[in-house]
Amino acid sequence: MQAMILAAGLGTRLLPHTSIRPKPLFPILNTPLLLLTIERLKNFGFDHIIVNCHHLREQIVAVLGSYQGVVVIEEEKILGTGGGLRGALPLMKDEPILVTNGDIYHTVNLLEFYNYHSRNKHRITLAMHDFPRFNTVAMNGDTVDVFAENKTLPQLAYTGLQVVEPDLLQDIEEGKSSCIVDHYRKLLVRGVQIDTLRVDGCHWTDMGTVDDYLALHEGLLSGKIPCWREAGEVRKPYCIATRAKLSPHVELKDWVSIGEARIGDKTRLQRCVVWDNIVVHAGKEIRDTIVSADV
Repeated sequence: MQAMILAAGLGTRLLPHTSIRPKPLFPILNTPLLLLTIERLKNFGFDHIIVNCHHLREQIVAVLGSYQGVVVIEEEKILGTGGGLRGALPLMKDEPILVTNGDIYHTVNLLEFYNYHSRNKHRITLAMHDFPRFNTVAMNGDTVDVFAENKTLPQLAYTGLQVVEPDLLQDIEEGKSSCIVDHYRKLLVRGVQIDTLRVDGCHWTDMGTVDDYLALHEGLLSGKIPCWREAGEVRKPYCIATRAKLSPHVELKDWVSIGEARIGDKTRLQRCVVWDNIVVHAGKEIRDTIVSADV
């Protein structure tokens, strides 16, 4: 089985942190989300995984250089979700491909989703849910009516998870930036049916903003959001890397995730994520933020 992770985005809503590392490499419980996603795909049985990258792509290339079964595509210019998939087409096998965004954390069973698509002989299957913040797809039963608001039809949100037959990507203009949803709009006009699978019972997070990123950690470290087993055993509510160095009088409150960082004496940390290789100097009081640079 094959899959693709779309990991080329700029992550502008997460600046200045995305000037330091690309969004797919943001740590979740001290492990980059991209690596957790790859391991999760492998554990579901996907053995051919394509990853595209653009922003700070040298970091992604360095991290994935030794991963067996993973092929990395470097985009000199950003191609968007449509252009990125078209660029990967020569590397795809002649079988359905599961596509996931590189910045989402979810509990969808990807094998069941893939098998649902194959069993029903769909051409395209999108994973959908009722998420008012992003409900912009008008539904006609279990198929997409239009990728726009229609007050006469139920509205659902697209999760960023899809299974598609590769031949349907052939008509996307090669080498040009485009959005896969725009391509699907054209397919609807041509009469191609776009099927869906509702995954309302699953947790889903778009890690698009600092607040979203912190809320995900709060949920994981409070037990409100299920932890992927790929993240390993996590001590709650404080996830502290084995090689982190904390001075004797560090105070932690509510929840905290600390990577391989050095935390100075008489420091107070509350509801924050501290990345690897960071120095938090003595006496600092930090809350409700990402610590991606020395403070």
